Amino acid sequence: MLNRRGQQVAKISPSILSADFGRLREEVEMVTRSGADSLHIDVMDGHFVPNITMGPVVIRSIRGASSLPFETHLMIEHPDRLLKDFAESGSDLLIVHPEAHHDLPSTLESIRGMGKLRGVAVNPETPLSAVGGVMGEVEMLLIMTVHPGFGGQKFIEAVLPKIREARKLVDEAGLRTRIVIDGGVNLENGKQCMEAGAHELVAGTSVFRSQSPADTIRKFREL
Repeated sequence: MLNRRGQQVAKISPSILSADFGRLREEVEMVTRSGADSLHIDVMDGHFVPNITMGPVVIRSIRGASSLPFETHLMIEHPDRLLKDFAESGSDLLIVHPEAHHDLPSTLESIRGMGKLRGVAVNPETPLSAVGGVMGEVEMLLIMTVHPGFGGQKFIEAVLPKIREARKLVDEAGLRTRIVIDGGVNLENGKQCMEAGAHELVAGTSVFRSQSPADTIRKFREL
């Protein structure tokens, strides 16, 4: 996304993992009104990561509360088994990990066949070579800047060179793949991510726990 001066500005995807689940629909409506570009939905199964969050029923329950694209991050083992459920729940883009137990190219083809956008995510220690063979097929590369499993973790600065590497790869190959950063993102390190080449930032705690989510989203856009 460019501003009126032709400069790239951050797209912001609030992660509902940090929302108040007791009033989740209201929280979703709030960030939608506040200028978010999409919603990031973290799905965890207690196996791929040591935490359990939500499933298709929750996504379906909030679909009517927002017109924003739903980017569903599947931190689950054998994601191919549940793709249809998450696709039909209202997800617009499904993100899978090469580290999970599945045939990555086959899973991505299944997602495409369901009419959904495709994303791949890499953990902090996972090299980009793990997804190099599918980069031309996906709309999103999600780079984790925390170890997945829990919200509110500290941003891992050592991942910044990977963001630069990813942007160089995307630009040199002429790909339309968006580089998205997820994990411990705040206004300070978000600026570093944008300077390294990110297109979009996932922000949970820094948005939902701020005094004014709308002001925080605006400040992210101005990075």
